[in-house]
This record gives sequence, structure tokens and C-alpha cells, in this order.
Amino acid sequence: MVSGQFTQVAAAPARARATVPAARAPWRRRLVRGAQPYVYLAPALVLLVVWTYRPLAQTVQLSFHSWNLLPTSPMTEVGFANYERLLSTPDMGDAVWRTVLVIVGMLPFTVVVPVAVALLSRRVRGRAGAVYRAMVFAPMLVAPVAGAAVWQWLLDPRAGAVNSLLGTQVNWLHEAGPAQAAIIVITGWHVVGFAVLVVSAGLTGISPEYAAAAQVDGASRWQILRWVTLPLLSPTIAFLVLMTVLLSAQWTFPLVDTLTQGGPSGATTTVYYLLWDYGFRSYDAGVGAAAGVLFFIGFVLVAAVLVRISDRLSHYDD
Repeated sequence: MVSGQFTQVAAAPARARATVPAARAPWRRRLVRGAQPYVYLAPALVLLVVWTYRPLAQTVQLSFHSWNLLPTSPMTEVGFANYERLLSTPDMGDAVWRTVLVIVGMLPFTVVVPVAVALLSRRVRGRAGAVYRAMVFAPMLVAPVAGAAVWQWLLDPRAGAVNSLLGTQVNWLHEAGPAQAAIIVITGWHVVGFAVLVVSAGLTGISPEYAAAAQVDGASRWQILRWVTLPLLSPTIAFLVLMTVLLSAQWTFPLVDTLTQGGPSGATTTVYYLLWDYGFRSYDAGVGAAAGVLFFIGFVLVAAVLVRISDRLSHYDD
């Protein structure tokens, strides 16, 4: 009896030591399992910090300094002088207004025309449909600079094909109004194929049962399009509007730089080209950085509103 009690007492510490790792094991497994997603995301997060957030922080820092981009010239701290200069110059307001005009002019090419083309292309079946979509997307594959060179020849005021077809003598790239219209049309020609593919993908996600049910109830094609298809397609349309607002000025930049250099008389100078002009023509990196910060804040606010609207439309469809 005594020997049995002694054996139990001697075995108690061993059991205690054995239960400690067993108790800790689930906590360690949970830690490892919880860390696995972050391990997979680590490369992307590192690249995001290095190529996005770090340059953004450096831009904010540079916006409070004056620097002419020369390595031998030191940066001089100027406080909010760059922002005060931007807000007091008319170039800033003019560039914002021209950017708004570009966005409004691009909406038909990124929303209206793609929706119409995608709806019509649904009737094209088989290989013909694939060829049709490839032809629509082909301009997106053309390099903007190469496309600009061809369009410069087509828009030549004396021997250009555009004036020959229209029977006009418009100097498309050296008059304010025609230059703005030319930049918008050429940019729209480049991006319309991408927008058509986005709308086609959105239409693919709409179940045909909705249209079939509406047809059984006696709805016409127009009523099905107006009250079924377009409401279900509204998140895709909201996404295209968001892309247009955020990227229109960026899309036009290579064409503006190649065809008009911001002219005539600044008629095609958008916010992106104004940033480039401040930084690499005027050699005033501080003012360019300050303009970039202001434009970034403005686009973030606009994007937040559009994303909120898109989320509401998505919840409405659900």
C-alpha cells in the first residue's frame, strides 16, 4: 500500500510536466495557423510599402521643401509656402477644370458605348463573337505613343484623313477646342475595348433566369433591359465610373505629352500633366509634390464617395 502511494506521488510531477506541453500545443498551433495568411501576404505587403506608401511619405515630406532636383543642391524647408503658392495660382484651378471636362468627355467611351456594344455583342455567337470582341479590344493593345504618331498623321490639317472625310480644314492639335476633343476621342478609342470586356463580364454574371421570369410575366425586351438588366449591371457601371474619375487624366497623359505638350495655351493641361510640368520643366519638385498631395487627397475623397455608392448598389442587388 505504501509503495503504491509512493509510486503515485513520484509519477505526479511527470504527469504535470507532460500536461504542460499538451496545454501549450493548441495555443502554438493557433498562432501558426493565424500567422499563415500574413506570411502569404508578406511579399505583397512589402512591395506595397516599398513602391506605394514609402514614395507617398517622401512626397508629403518633399512638399514642405524647395528643391530643383539637382543632387548637389540641398533641399530648403519652406513650410506651407508651396501649398499657398498652388492655391493662389490660376494654373491649379484651370488644370482641375480641364480634368473635369476630360472625365465628363470620357464617360461616353467608358460607360455608354461599352454597355451598348456589350449588349449587342451578346447576340453574336461562336467564333464570330470571339473575333468581334478581339477587334473591339485591339486598340487597347496599341502603345499610346505609337497610336499618337498615327493619329497625328490622320489629324494633319492639310493632308489628314480626318479632314478629308469630314470635308473640313480644322487644325485639330493647335486649336483649343478641337485639341481637347481630339485628346478625349483618341483616349476613348484606346480604352473602350477594356470597358467593353468589363461590361461583358458583368453581363455574364447575371443569371438569364431573371429575364426569363420577366418575359413570362409579359415584359418586353426594352422593359427587361430597363428594369432587370441595367439595375443588375449597376455595380459594374459604378466601377467603370470610378475608374474613369480616377484614371482619365492618367490615360490622357502620354497623348498630351506626345501630341500637344499641354497646349495650345494650356488647353489640354490636366492635373497629371501639370504635376509633370512643375517637376520636370520648371524643376520645382516641392511645388510638384504639393500639387500631388492635394490631388491625391481630392481623388481619395471622390473615390470614397463612389465606393460607398457602389457598395450600396451591390447590397441592393443582393
